[in-house]
Amino acid sequence: MRSVAEQANAVGRFDAVVHNAGVGYREAHRIETVDGLAHVFAINVLAPYLLTALMTRPDRLVYLSSGMARGGDGDLADPQWTARRWNGSQAYSDSKLFDIMLAFGVARRWNDVRCNSVEPGWVATKMGGPGAPDDMSLAPVTQAWLAVSSEPAASATGQHFFHQRTRGTPAVAHSAEAQDALFDYCAGLLGLPCPCSTAQSSAPRSDCLDQTRRSHV
Repeated sequence: MRSVAEQANAVGRFDAVVHNAGVGYREAHRIETVDGLAHVFAINVLAPYLLTALMTRPDRLVYLSSGMARGGDGDLADPQWTARRWNGSQAYSDSKLFDIMLAFGVARRWNDVRCNSVEPGWVATKMGGPGAPDDMSLAPVTQAWLAVSSEPAASATGQHFFHQRTRGTPAVAHSAEAQDALFDYCAGLLGLPCPCSTAQSSAPRSDCLDQTRRSHV
């Protein structure tokens, strides 16, 4: 992901970044990355955190969450699932709640960026499975709308959306203390504070790129 950030910054500043990549809840056992992290957490949470920290700040940020976030647990006692019996569905739900917390936390810190999270719906993809009930044609609409639309509703920040309408989230997602705890936890894993500053700036954060090169994760 550090390489992705460097390549993106080499291209130039983006108007919008949509953090869409993710893995699902069908993992029957805990998969560990080469860094010793839970696969689901590394991809669903650390990757967008890292790109947020290292990429030149865009005008808009969109983080993909899930309806399963409502069953998520914001507790950071064991996010890597080393002390608990593995539960793929719960690990996924937790990660998607963390994505909302990332979005809300960045929105709180960067008032020059429109930053939101999106629930695309349960649709029939390889992740969602053939029996998923929601409309596939609507799944990408809201994140694209938030990324490019000039409509007043798409100019929101610090909101969670489902089909272009705001939707409630677990109370912990709105807690500044919980958001900061998640940021601190990710920073501890990576040796990379995020956001690097709360100042309004779109300058590349080369200092963070230099710092994270010294970190193994």
